[in-house]
Amino acid sequence: MSRFLKVAAAATAAMLALAACGGNDDKSTDSSSGSGSASDVQAALDKGGTLTVWAWDQTIKDVATAFQAKYPKVKINLVNAGTGDKQYTALQNAVAAGSGVPDVAQIEYYAVLQFALSKSLANISGYGAASLKSDFTPGPWNAVTPSGGVYGLPLDSGPMALFYNKEVFDELDLDVPTTWDEYVEAGRTIRQEKPESCIVNDSGDAGFTTSMIWQAGGTPFQTDGESVTIDLADEGTQKWTGVWNQLIEDELACDIAGWTEEWYKALGDGTIATMPIGAWAPGVFASSVPDGAGKWRVAPMPTYDGEAATAENGGSAQSVLKQSDDPDLAAAFVRWLNHDEGIEPFLESGGFPATVDDLKDPEFVSKKDKYFGNQAVNEVLTAAADDVVEGWQYLPFQLYANTIFGDTVGKAYQAHSDLNAGLESWQDALVEYGNEQGFQVNE
Repeated sequence: MSRFLKVAAAATAAMLALAACGGNDDKSTDSSSGSGSASDVQAALDKGGTLTVWAWDQTIKDVATAFQAKYPKVKINLVNAGTGDKQYTALQNAVAAGSGVPDVAQIEYYAVLQFALSKSLANISGYGAASLKSDFTPGPWNAVTPSGGVYGLPLDSGPMALFYNKEVFDELDLDVPTTWDEYVEAGRTIRQEKPESCIVNDSGDAGFTTSMIWQAGGTPFQTDGESVTIDLADEGTQKWTGVWNQLIEDELACDIAGWTEEWYKALGDGTIATMPIGAWAPGVFASSVPDGAGKWRVAPMPTYDGEAATAENGGSAQSVLKQSDDPDLAAAFVRWLNHDEGIEPFLESGGFPATVDDLKDPEFVSKKDKYFGNQAVNEVLTAAADDVVEGWQYLPFQLYANTIFGDTVGKAYQAHSDLNAGLESWQDALVEYGNEQGFQVNE
């Protein structure tokens, strides 16, 4: 592994070790009982103070500004400590050191369980958060409520849809695929008629892989206390590899890495014809792929049997850190940001919500998007939020799992070979690691 991945893995191991010895019991709410109350929140807002918030989502800037305008006694220090794993490594190190920990941090759904397990996050259920379950869509809510606590509130959601280049599909007289078999056939046509293009890019990404297995009905990770089951050959996983092996082995997919200049260019010039991705993607297109304006549209995800089904891809929560100096004020900010008045500036900044009422708001649903040829893309995306397959769980050491994905499944991508072999290698490494960390991992 690279030096960064070694650091991330070491920090992950240290964090899990904290869980084994009970974690840091310093100031802040109790991680099991969720102490604190609505009156504490109001008192904190009246008193004011300073909060340090770690977040990379650009919409948070506008929301924080709106919060400070309403509560001028509160100052928000907004810090971008890096996206994803970079921030998590810094956060794990700060928690372990007992200093430099923010009051609030943006944490992706796949990582919430691991941070909650290490007792790094405050359980904010006592602040009234537990009563908000019905206000959020099930996938995001389940992600922030492992073991019965509430370890943050959902910031956004990422139900998957199929983003496709209508210009390419019209040129080749292709119908938008509704099943994965049709998708593969469309991929063959694109490669044959436009050899420089491909139906999708995929160079091997843990988050995308787990979302696709989820959409296929797979449940390869199951956790019950310290007992963990890993089965990366279950029925849903096999459904996905049955389709995706054709794309990888027959080189119908481009191996262009995501979030690179090459990737943005390929989305703009038609080299990549589709993207199965989360509902937050329109903002990425509008801000980073100007050459694709007017070319792209959105459709429901292809499925295996024609019945509507999708999964979450991406999305994150805002969580209060257990070592916060002012957990009452931090809990107030998290609620305002993710549930109350903060939703309006969040939506105005291009965010895709996890709140049920906003997803059903006729104005939001019917809003036409100029970038996507004046399509009301939210009609597709909000419908997808209702079709997320139930039952998915992440590993309690998912951060580590993601860091070794490239050294296991990634090798199958590089060799254009059977993904099942790569998944088997990933599973073997995860079983060994989980047992080393004190979990009872059963295949």
